[in-house]
Amino acid sequence: MNDMTTATAAKPKALPDAQTVLSVKHWTDQLFSFRVSRPASLRFRSGEFVMIGLLKEDGKPLLRAYSIASPAWDDELEFYSIKVEDGPLTSRLQHIEPGDQIILRPKPVGTLVHDALLPGKRLWFFSTGTGIAPFASLIREPQTYEDYDQVILTHTCRDVADLEYGRQLVEEVKSDEMLRELTEGGVDKLVYYPTTTREQSPKMGRITDLLKSGDLFDDLGIEGMSPDTDRAMVCGSLGLNNDIKEILEGYGLREGANSEPAEYVVEKAFVG
Repeated sequence: MNDMTTATAAKPKALPDAQTVLSVKHWTDQLFSFRVSRPASLRFRSGEFVMIGLLKEDGKPLLRAYSIASPAWDDELEFYSIKVEDGPLTSRLQHIEPGDQIILRPKPVGTLVHDALLPGKRLWFFSTGTGIAPFASLIREPQTYEDYDQVILTHTCRDVADLEYGRQLVEEVKSDEMLRELTEGGVDKLVYYPTTTREQSPKMGRITDLLKSGDLFDDLGIEGMSPDTDRAMVCGSLGLNNDIKEILEGYGLREGANSEPAEYVVEKAFVG
């Protein structure tokens, strides 16, 4: 991992809706996270996404949807991204440094928010790869623990190193003075369930297979799901989203939205 810290002097703002890059961390040769300044006027709900990007050579903005990985109370904005060598945006974004500017359109939207779910007792976060980003926001949001008796974060990646962002995130939440009080109690309020699909690790397998086989429930000592108690949020590839939707609906859960809350929600915006 390679860290870069806040620049001593920010470069002048020359982009529309410009925000300053404050720090960058490269987790692997394919994954990085970065923090930028937060517009004073920006208000968002933990779990939402915004459009961020850079200017193209022709002077036009190149924007993509990125989930805000930091919680709504944070003074800065955090993002978690994959590096795509020939990706129109990420091929350039991966080279940003503290003091650089990015475009950030301050119009947050998204379905992975508490308002889109009916009240319940257990909340599941199903994520693969950088799909953990909105849940990085939500597991640092006090409301998450006030609304649910238990929160389960699943994160599936190919290799062990790809899980490091999530591992450190959960460790940070459990050691944070304010959040620790909310996550402690008679049961483990925040459960982390990482799996890999290629490199050997303590738990192997696609989360969809572990759901279908019941191994996930056996590992956690839970007897399946019920629309009376369980709520879920899903963020991953289109294939994963569709597969988990089918599984959740098999348990009787219905898809919700901001306008019509129900038992589970799926994010349909993807980073490219």
